[in-house]
Amino acid sequence: MRIDKYLWHTRYFKTRNIASTACKKGQVKVNGQAVKPSREVYPTDEVIVRKNQINLQFTVLDIPSSRVGAKLVDIYRKDTTPKEAFENEELLKYSKAYYRKKGTGRPTKKDRREIDDYLDDESE
Repeated sequence: MRIDKYLWHTRYFKTRNIASTACKKGQVKVNGQAVKPSREVYPTDEVIVRKNQINLQFTVLDIPSSRVGAKLVDIYRKDTTPKEAFENEELLKYSKAYYRKKGTGRPTKKDRREIDDYLDDESE
């Protein structure tokens, strides 16, 4: 089965088109190599998918005949993603709380107060 089709069948991506785009961008690796969407995937292949700034790792156990329900996904793959990846995601969420996008204008009064409080906490 094609890797883009497999990722869609096992619900890593919402559509097959998004899965194909991820493959073309080099966000999908099979056995350590970046692959095209047409790459065939077989049982025992190690797959790494970069999604939402996390490298999701899994081993292919079986090939589904059609798109499967969320509860049945574990029949077709074994998740080997390290726990550190999810801990890094939590840290990333906290860092985004203090981040302002460039070009959003001057800080509001509330933003300024939060910045002042943050800087006061750091100096203590």
